[in-house]
Amino acid sequence: MSSEDPQTKPAEAAAPAGTMKLKSALAVFVVATIGLLAATIVLAVNKNNSAASPSVMTSKYPEPDKKVPTIFSQGENFCDGKKLDFANVDCIHLEGPGPQAGANVTKGYKGLMNVTHEPNTQPYYKTGLCPVNVHWHLGTEHYSVGEYDENGDGPHGNIPAPTRRLGDKNVRAGFRCHHYDATDPKFTTEYEWKHCIGMEVGETYEVHWPHSTVGACGHVDQYQTPFYDGVFCNVDMDTVLSLSQQQIADNVGVQGQVFTIVNDESYYYPDMMRGWIVDGEYGKDIAYYTGSTTGTSRNNEICSQYTPITWQVDRKCHMISASSFDKLCYDMKNQRDDMADDLYAHGSRELVADTLVANNQQRKLAHDHHDHDHDHQEWF
Repeated sequence: MSSEDPQTKPAEAAAPAGTMKLKSALAVFVVATIGLLAATIVLAVNKNNSAASPSVMTSKYPEPDKKVPTIFSQGENFCDGKKLDFANVDCIHLEGPGPQAGANVTKGYKGLMNVTHEPNTQPYYKTGLCPVNVHWHLGTEHYSVGEYDENGDGPHGNIPAPTRRLGDKNVRAGFRCHHYDATDPKFTTEYEWKHCIGMEVGETYEVHWPHSTVGACGHVDQYQTPFYDGVFCNVDMDTVLSLSQQQIADNVGVQGQVFTIVNDESYYYPDMMRGWIVDGEYGKDIAYYTGSTTGTSRNNEICSQYTPITWQVDRKCHMISASSFDKLCYDMKNQRDDMADDLYAHGSRELVADTLVANNQQRKLAHDHHDHDHDHQEWF
């Protein structure tokens, strides 16, 4: 019955003003309470359903409209083509190619290549390095016993160095994490990807954020594909050749963090573009060493000459929501440079032989001593 019904108006008019206010307040209270109770029940049901059987989810981020003028679409990309070409070389070359990556980062491991330089153990932003790219590899290129190793698992089982076909490419996979559980829906429920290509819930990926002091830090051209354009944006070959190994290790580095993708929004992180996650166990136990660029064009016979660069690698494997990755790919599509070649997983280089790994490993572990927090730096 509507509020305009004439049968209700005389009664309301005859009631004392105080009674009317009390009735009105009680009515509001009852409606609000019922609404709150209903909302609580809905949230509880949704939460329980999510935990028991997450539904197929899809990205909430629309395809970027490149026709809409933005600051990224104006001007020229001055980092384009700035890559400096250092060809791969035989690993037993007379002068040696320098230390390689990805290596074993298990606590206690130490490479066998004697080097005189040290890795940059400071947070990169404190020493003027900024991220110039983000990309990831299928499986892991690094190796951490009990976290990502030959005993890991995933939606395709745990076969040694599996090769998967992504699109028109055969991609070599690396090691896997230990999180996967085929009986838990968050590892098996599909996600409808809108921006990333060929990604899979339950699979392991190693994410790399290359950093440089001579990138276009703070500029719209900061993020580049290939990452070499970003690393060398403001430097030329003569300058690089004049640098010592220590200067290179201090000015170029990579953050590496390993994830298993889950269909669970409680693992959502909105900004993977800027670098690795440091929160709780994420980014807590870090290995530091110097190595090279990676990828499947290198192995234990053919080595990279982009060395020695600092590697800071999270020893732990973490879970991350599929939506976090799709948001990352969405952000990549919105950069000035075309980052399409990094929207899918790259192949993983085989684990580097001990003789090609630098002997300068360090470990940084944050400890809580109740009255203060600090980091312990250790040599191995």
